[in-house]
Amino acid sequence: MATINQALYKRKPDVVVKPIKIMVIDDDEDDFLLISGFINHIQGRSFLIDWCYEHDAALRDMREHGHDLYFVDYKLGAKTGLDILKEAVAADCHQPIVMLTGMGSRKLDIEAMEAGATDYLVKSELATDKLERSIRYAIDRSNSLKSLRESEKKYRAIFEKSKDAVFIADGKFFFKEVNPALTDLLGYGSKQIVRLSIFDMIADESKKILITRLLSENGEVHDLTLELAAKGGDRIHCLLSASLLTDGQAVPYIQGIIHDITDLKKAERAHLQSEKLKSANRLLRILAHEVRNPLTNINIAMDMMESEFSTDGGRQYLDIVRRSSRRINELVSELLDSSRQKELIFENIALRQIIEQTLEMASDRIALKNIQVLATFPKEDSIVKVDPVKIKIALLNIIINAIEAISHEQGKLQVRVEQSKSGYDIFIEDNGCGISEKNMSRLFEPFFTSKKNGLGLGLASSLAILQSHEMNVDVKSRLGKGTSFVINVPKKESA
Repeated sequence: MATINQALYKRKPDVVVKPIKIMVIDDDEDDFLLISGFINHIQGRSFLIDWCYEHDAALRDMREHGHDLYFVDYKLGAKTGLDILKEAVAADCHQPIVMLTGMGSRKLDIEAMEAGATDYLVKSELATDKLERSIRYAIDRSNSLKSLRESEKKYRAIFEKSKDAVFIADGKFFFKEVNPALTDLLGYGSKQIVRLSIFDMIADESKKILITRLLSENGEVHDLTLELAAKGGDRIHCLLSASLLTDGQAVPYIQGIIHDITDLKKAERAHLQSEKLKSANRLLRILAHEVRNPLTNINIAMDMMESEFSTDGGRQYLDIVRRSSRRINELVSELLDSSRQKELIFENIALRQIIEQTLEMASDRIALKNIQVLATFPKEDSIVKVDPVKIKIALLNIIINAIEAISHEQGKLQVRVEQSKSGYDIFIEDNGCGISEKNMSRLFEPFFTSKKNGLGLGLASSLAILQSHEMNVDVKSRLGKGTSFVINVPKKESA
């Protein structure tokens, strides 16, 4: 005979169901006894029923969430049950509250439900089945609302703490609700930003048209590259993702995310500038080699020809060729020197000292143009580890560039140092002619210059020095308004 594995038939332990804790808030003990009698006849559940007839004690229990369900009589001494209901809801009581009254009133029914009551019952119509239905409905609704609140709390935390800017807007992209990351990104307060549309911050009209078309045709925009204007005028490079939603509502709304890629763009631009500089340096070395070879032959030929010229006129022409040859050789040496990586000699020094010495080096040019200079520094010493000689060369090139951009009589040059998250930011700002968008993209290219007399090596040399110090430089400019160079100097451990 086959044996039966008794373990398979072991009885599961009974699930312990906690009793439902109910408080009846009523100043009439007979009514309490009547209600508790009906409740105790409900089959399938157990109940713990308490009675309270004082307003303050009842409200204190509701604030502390002492019971799972409250039955509140409308008439309760000096205050009504409706007063308790409103105070309990205001005190964040989430437990279901059923309003009781001696007489049915549609007006009171509506008022109680609008105030937050789960149900409304007339005492004269109470019965076990009616109370069972009311309790079951109230508990189920309370559990559903609790789940919704927990979900809302969870997603609200994601919304509030997201590092990306998250927003909800109307169909015309006017902000309705935003998270702190968006206000931080754009520089507007929460009250200011809800009066604005994202279209107010997009200068490119073609982008606005594209966003409108994509939402209309596809109902969404995915990772669209945008440039937004923040409150202070800063340009923010970002990716926009947005969806047009209805959720059963008559008026559609837009839900979106803005991902800031400004730092990524800066890094890409710095990398591109660095690669351009490396390519130019390689080209320089090739050209120098190709130029110097025939130049050497020219110098040798001149030495051999010198004895053939007996007249002063002939020797004069030879001297012209020799001087020109020497000048070409010096120019090649100068170009090679600008492209050669030199060893840096680091030391700890205050940025204030570096900037004041650099401004002193440019003082003659500043005085000649009668330019007003304003230099500001943090209260604490901003000590950095750099090669002072090289950094002064880099800053001097930028300052000279700023001075030469000023052609009017009210010239202003502002140099300031501010503390940043990663170190210090050096701002060099002028109110000169500004730089066109076309020239901005080529600003640090070797041999590119908008000046009549210039090799275009000053800013290229500055960039090479700054990059050798692991410094980033950003440039903002407006034609006719001026230019701002922002140099980020990272903090380094002192030697």
